[in-house]
Amino acid sequence: MAQTMTTMEDAIRAKITAALRPTTLEIYNDSHKHSHHKAMQGTTSKETHFRVVITSEAFKSKMQPARHRMVYALLKDEMAQEGGIHALQLQTKTVEEEERQKQKEKAERGEPIADVEAR
Repeated sequence: MAQTMTTMEDAIRAKITAALRPTTLEIYNDSHKHSHHKAMQGTTSKETHFRVVITSEAFKSKMQPARHRMVYALLKDEMAQEGGIHALQLQTKTVEEEERQKQKEKAERGEPIADVEAR
């Protein structure tokens, strides 16, 4: 598991990896974009706003709200602590949804899509 210099990001990565076994996990610390907001005045934490992309089979047959509740439950301690997560933007997908998205992006760029079985 890759470690960073940020303890909050490491906690997010460890909890999501252990519980959801993601095939894709991207964590972006966007705190610097929000440090000037009034709600952040007086906060010394540099780890308050995160954007997380997760692809996991654990999301199969679950709607987006249920997927997000799963992640919120995993990170409830980090969200409750003083100077902890203030905002969490989630993008949750199954492996199939991620593959469809990649195929759509290829088609939009005009790239050839995987060969379809010949008739």
